[in-house]
Order: sequence, then C-alpha cells, then structure tokens
Amino acid sequence: MSILTEKFNTLYYSAPFDKIKNEDYLPAFKELIQKSEKEINEIVNNSDEATFENTIEALAFSGEQLDRASNIFFNLNSAETSDELQQIAQEVSPILTEYSSKISQNEALFNKIKKVYDEKEKYNLNEEQQMLLNETYKGFVRSGALLNEEDKEKLKKISMDLSLKSLQFGQNVLASTNNYFKHITNKENLAGIPEAIIEQYAEEAKERNLEGWVVTLQYPSYIPFLTYAENRELRKELALANGKKSFDGGEFDNQNLIKELLNLKQQKAELLGYANYADFVLEERMAKSPTKVLDFLNELLTKAKPYAEKEIEELKSLAKVDGIDEMQGYDHAFYAEKLRKAKYDLNDEELKPYFPLEQVQEAVFGLSKQLFGLTFEERNDIPKYHEDVKVYEVKENDEYKSLLYVDYFPRKGKRAGAWMTSYKNQYKKDGENSRPHISIVCNFSKPTKDTPSLLTFQEVTTLFHEFGHALHGMMANTQYPNLSGTSVKWDFVELPSQFLENFCYEPEFLKTFAKHHKTGEVLPDEKIEKIEQSKNFMEGYQTMRQLGFGILDMNYHTKVAELENLSVKEFEDNYTTATQLYPSNPETAMSPSFSHIFQGGYSAGYYSYKWAEVLDADAFQYFKETGIFNPETAAKFKVLLSSGGTKDPMELYKNFRGSEPKVESLLKRAFG
Repeated sequence: MSILTEKFNTLYYSAPFDKIKNEDYLPAFKELIQKSEKEINEIVNNSDEATFENTIEALAFSGEQLDRASNIFFNLNSAETSDELQQIAQEVSPILTEYSSKISQNEALFNKIKKVYDEKEKYNLNEEQQMLLNETYKGFVRSGALLNEEDKEKLKKISMDLSLKSLQFGQNVLASTNNYFKHITNKENLAGIPEAIIEQYAEEAKERNLEGWVVTLQYPSYIPFLTYAENRELRKELALANGKKSFDGGEFDNQNLIKELLNLKQQKAELLGYANYADFVLEERMAKSPTKVLDFLNELLTKAKPYAEKEIEELKSLAKVDGIDEMQGYDHAFYAEKLRKAKYDLNDEELKPYFPLEQVQEAVFGLSKQLFGLTFEERNDIPKYHEDVKVYEVKENDEYKSLLYVDYFPRKGKRAGAWMTSYKNQYKKDGENSRPHISIVCNFSKPTKDTPSLLTFQEVTTLFHEFGHALHGMMANTQYPNLSGTSVKWDFVELPSQFLENFCYEPEFLKTFAKHHKTGEVLPDEKIEKIEQSKNFMEGYQTMRQLGFGILDMNYHTKVAELENLSVKEFEDNYTTATQLYPSNPETAMSPSFSHIFQGGYSAGYYSYKWAEVLDADAFQYFKETGIFNPETAAKFKVLLSSGGTKDPMELYKNFRGSEPKVESLLKRAFG
C-alpha cells in the first residue's frame, strides 16, 4: 500500500513529504481513482430518490484523497521536479483526465444532478448550497453531459490531448530555460553590475565547476544583467537567448504545440456549442464576453499609450548620449534604471540592504496580524519537500487556522516565477472545520556565506502579491472544498494579491520593516518618498506590456483559424503591434514561453490581471479613505476573503465597498 493512499499520520494531516517516494505515485493514483469511482458509484446506485444531500453534497466531498495526492504531485512537479517526476506526469495526466471525463460524462450521475437542479425550488437551500448546485450542474453541462455518446468520446480525447500537450509545453519551457547559460571569464564584461550580483554569478559558476561567472535565464540572474550590464552586446545576447526560449526550432520548440493546443481548444468549444474558446471561458468570468474584454483592454490602451510613448522618449534621449540611435527592447531595463536613478536617485542595489527576506516576511506576517488577527509560528516537526522550505502554523485567536509552506529560492527543478498554491482545501464536514494547507513559491536570490537573501523592491511587492493569494486560501471558511479559498472566478482571483501590494508603498507601513540588515537604520525618508514617487515609474510601459499579453491571449482564443496561414511569430506581431514600443526582433517571440496561457489557467484570461487592478485600486482607495489599518474596513475585506466562491464576485465586492469598482480609481493611481 502506498503512503499516499493511507490517512496521513501527521500533524494536521500534513503531506508526509519525507516518506513519499517517486515510485509511490503511479500505483497510488490508480488505487485512489478506483476508490473515488467507488464513491461515485455509491451516489449513482443509491436507490433513494436523488436529493441535494445524497447527490450534490456527496459529490462535493468525494475524491478527497485523490485531490490531495494530485495537489502534492503536481505542486512538486512545479517546485521540485526531476526527469523521473516529469515522466510520471506524462503517465499520470491522461489517467486523471480520463477519470475526470468519466465522471463528467456519467449519464446516470448527471440525471440525478439534473433532477435535483430541476426541482431546486422544493429544497430550502441557503446561498452557498444554491451556488454549489448551480456550479455543479453547469460544470457537468460544460464538460459535455448533454452531448451524445460519439461527441462525449471526442471531448474525452480532446481533454486528454490538451492535458498532455500543456504539460509538454511547460516542460519544454523549463528545459529551454535550463539549457542556456552564459559563461563569462573576463570581469570587464560585468562592468556596471553590482558586486552582490557578481558574487551570485560566481557562486553559479562554482556550482558548475567553472572558473569566472555564469549568468542563466533564471529571473534573479537574467533581470539584473539586463538592468545593469554596460556591455550592450552581452545584453543583446542574453535577451535574444531569453526571447528564443522554445522558439529556436530545436528539441524544446513550442510553435507547433501552440497551434495544436489552440486547435484542440477551438474543437472543444465548438463541440460544446460555443463560437470559440474565449466564449466558453468567459461565460464563467466576471467579464462575460470577449467583446467586453477587448473593449476594456482597448480603453486602457488608448488612455495609457500617450504616457508610455512619453516614457520611451525620455529613455531614447538617454540612449542617444551613448550613441544609440535606435533603442531596442534589450536596452529598456538598462536605461530605465539609469532614468530611475537620475529622477529618484534610487536603484535596486541601494534599496536591497533594507529588504532582507526575513524582515520582509516578518512585515507581511505583522500586517496579517494587524488586519486579520493571524499569527505565524515556524514548525520544524512538519515534513517538507526540500531543505529550503519552511513551514508555519497559522493561528487566529490562538486557534489553528492553516499551514503555510514558503519556498523562496531558485533550483534547477523549480519553474521560474512566483506562485501560490494549495496542498489541502478547506471545508466543513461532520461538525469539523478542516483547515487548508497553503504554499508560496518564489525565486529570490539565495543567501551567500556573507549576505542574507536581499530583495529588490519589485521582489518585495512579489512576496506581498503571493501572500495576498495565500491569505485568500488561509482565511477560507466555506462549507464545500470546491467553493473554498481561491476557487473564485478567474478575473476576481487577483484582487487579494494585487490589493496587498499597495501596502508596500505606504510610508507609515514601510518604516516598520525597511531596515538596513547590518546597521538597523530605517530606510531614510527621502528614499521612502522616492519609492512613493517611483511607484508609477514606467507605469505606461508596464501597462502596455500587460495589455499586449491580454490582447494577444484574447485573439489567440477567438481567431485560431488565422493561424492556418500564419506562423506563431506573425500572429503574435499582428496582435501586439499596437502595444509594441520597441522594434520586433524576427529571432524572438514570447508566445512559445507564454506559460500562463498555454500551461497555466490563464487561457482567454490574461486580461484578468488588469481587470483585477481596477478592483484592487478601488478597494485600496476605500482603505485610504477610512485609514489603511482601519479595523472595520479590514473586517469587511476579511468577509470577502473568507467567502471564496460562495457568492457572485460582484456581489461580494459591492458588499465590501458599497458600490461597483470604478476604472477611474486605477487611472488615478497609475497616471495621477
């Protein structure tokens, strides 16, 4: 018997990472699928009349152990993968997809669900129960329950292909990222780069048994190089390597995979009666339709573009002094940093000593206590999957609330970026409130023998961002696991994360934790003032970049037929031209490494970052009006966080704010 199939004999039913072996996964998944199918059969074969309790509720609570095993496996495949784990993922994904299709296309089960749904008036359901019933019924219909047998089979095959191909997409990006490194043996080529970063490059070289310095395409290595390296040719080389990820015609190229994924999504949408995949996705979002999304993005584009163009002109005048007549994308970070320094006399390396990771983490813990009454205690008796990981027991009023895993440093087996995820959902059953296990994964610079991990200010906001997601998970307080925590509409899910970032720019809060790691000196007022002033630095450029991603995503998922006659690069250029501020390079494309929409859950949903920015700007405006630590306002926001997906998100928002969010709040914050 695999450890994954037993009831975990651990504190708070935490994942027994120290005992799980790779060979446990495949047999465990097979056994747990059988167990879950047995639970489904009990619902189907129940001779009593179908009711909300014996059908809808029973289904919501089925497959708990399978969900846990899946969460453990796929989270590790992102945070601590290996060739072996990736191979298992290739075997496991189709099995899980088939199981999922089997349930969603189980006619007898759907007939019972439909009976309860059609007779819902006779049940005295509360708001959350109504939501569960509606979401369950809709979920089955959207999974093909109303299709004939032949079309159900087609849908099943499409779902399996999508699962495998999206997995392959992510593995290709990871391999392509890891495959490249730049070995530098002449220190002159590192001119302009801060000493702490050079030390990091030396450590990387040492790990590879090389002399000198090594720069990789991992974010903490790549971004500082583009930001500070005076050697323009090397900046170009690194940027080209990054832009060629999975776009070089080699083993890990994703161009054909993109077309295959998009065609499969289009087939799925048509099979279910939708014009395109975006229509299918947006039916379940706050935005509702591709037209509304594109109108929203284009309205922001019109308003932001003049600001962005003005910003680029400023950079171009700086580059001209260096004899550069035509700036390229790989010059942007370098000259933006120069301009930031000229305008605000502020650069990342100056600020980093004030933001050691431990202090920043303590600050976000303290803020969570002040706003929501949470406390965090590190536990060394709970298993973890890597020595870099730390585990915290989270309490509210001395009562256990959640486990929080934090995993901050880059590794070869960890994908790039930062994310929050869950190892265990929250739910209430048999009089017990079963609490969640939440994880934050980042890629910050590792401490060296002489220096703690020091964060750039952007990394500070990244940690707050992911912690906002974590709060959404940790504060969950719903009846059913599938309506809990971050199980909300996708264009609502970024509200808590982006909301929390706002605190990083508030002087009264910054002063509580921005202290020099050696001297204890508080970040001087003039620097805090400059952080405030620089908050919207290059906001036009950043907005255009996000809008470019959002518009491209929406067009990929509404105009897939155009790809028959276009390359991925041509399609990308067609739909990002309006947002491009630098010349397009024929050797690079971002789509082949656009994991958010081709591997993650943001297909036809990338716009939700900007959509949620409107929500978060409006929400924080309310906090500013009432006082940023106002307990009544925080209590209202806590209700929003703990409600998960039990209510329509606009209703939740209006209950908190008293009105719908206003675009003007975002424009005011961004451009004054």
